[in-house]
Amino acid sequence: MRRLLTVLLLACAAVGFALPAQAHNVLVGSDPKDGATLSASPAGVTLVFDQAVRQGYAQVGVTGADGSSWADGAAEVSAERVSVKVKPLPAGGSYVVGYRILSSDGHPVTGKISFSLAASATGVSAGQVRQGDSAEAAEAAANGGAGMAVVWIVAALLLLAAGTAVALRRAAPAPAPSSEAEGDAEARPAEGTRA
Repeated sequence: MRRLLTVLLLACAAVGFALPAQAHNVLVGSDPKDGATLSASPAGVTLVFDQAVRQGYAQVGVTGADGSSWADGAAEVSAERVSVKVKPLPAGGSYVVGYRILSSDGHPVTGKISFSLAASATGVSAGQVRQGDSAEAAEAAANGGAGMAVVWIVAALLLLAAGTAVALRRAAPAPAPSSEAEGDAEARPAEGTRA
């Protein structure tokens, strides 16, 4: 009976982990818009989500086609908006904005949008290409930081496995009493009946 109860509790916990996944933040808009071609270099990028984003965990990268990083500073969170400043971009380029935020339900959300700058764009850099902070940052921006989602999934699976092991260990049957203990128990009542 204990094992059945343990299995039922673990199944309920697994369903409980799956249900909040439906409440993750969703990107509902951006400035610049996904796929837009701009006539001027933007001063920044703003991502708009359907719910407030948790403070302190947002990361936004702006990456050029050659892997160069154009984000200028850390991402700033204001309720459902996440923004990052952008260095002056070279005209005629394509750019990917990769993001990683912590959803209001505590789960990480990653994704990306893209935009391009027209060859005749204004407010652009003087052609100097700035290299990214690192190859890892450029890759994370390009793929939306999908590696972090894998880390969260592996951690959840390890936690579930540890909980199952503990539950099964506690549910193991107790060892049967030894024959010596039974002999002592039988001897005591016999001595009491003699008196």
